[in-house]
Amino acid sequence: MARLELGDETIELTQYLAPEGRPIPPDWRSNDLWFQHIAIVVSDMDKAYQQLRSHKVRHASTGPQTIPVTNIAAAGIRAFYFKDPDGHNLEIIFFPPGKGDPRWQNSGNKLFLGIDHTAIVVSSTQNSLKYYRDTLGLKLAGESMNNGAEQEHLNNVAGARLRISGLRAQSGPGIEFLEYLAPRDGRPAPRDTRANDLWHWQTTLTTDSAMNATQKLRAAKRRVISPSVAELPGKSLGFARGFLARDPDGHGLQFIEK
Repeated sequence: MARLELGDETIELTQYLAPEGRPIPPDWRSNDLWFQHIAIVVSDMDKAYQQLRSHKVRHASTGPQTIPVTNIAAAGIRAFYFKDPDGHNLEIIFFPPGKGDPRWQNSGNKLFLGIDHTAIVVSSTQNSLKYYRDTLGLKLAGESMNNGAEQEHLNNVAGARLRISGLRAQSGPGIEFLEYLAPRDGRPAPRDTRANDLWHWQTTLTTDSAMNATQKLRAAKRRVISPSVAELPGKSLGFARGFLARDPDGHGLQFIEK
């Protein structure tokens, strides 16, 4: 495992030496229900894009896209999707003045600033709100409806029309729902997904009590993957207790108690 920091946020990379998991399917699409990415905030989209181009990253978007003024909630935001060496989708995103968290307006001459959110494709915004807002306690921070040529080129999905909902906790990156109103042919997450499969992502949520959290999820008949709460002697992974669960669409969640 390797923990990487960018600004105030962290990501963890996990390599399973044994047993090895399955690779990401080559026909994976941005509207498939197991799609997930992280959004890395940049202070200058053109410079960031050129830096990625200089490292020959694989495009997922045709190029950086600017949300048009007709989309009042997201107007002027610029974004670009690309892939890491294993095929995971990543995004760089630029927030103009008045959009996004105000802290992203203070770049301090840095190009890559931090991680704003992780985005997940959901089959139903309402069902996901029941899970993340009503059960887990996240707050709905904003919504928008995105469609048009720019969205098609960003997601590389013809006819893309999305309902986007942003949720926030007290701190840390947000969770963004991407519900494809069109097209509706996104495939469900493989039911036999395992933590060592390369398409597996897990969003880490911190709780005061891992035991209470797992009991709450089980009482609500939500999917808990771990057979029990794991105790980690000496906080070997940076926390004392934890367990894995899956949301209504199969996205992985790691609940930890520090």
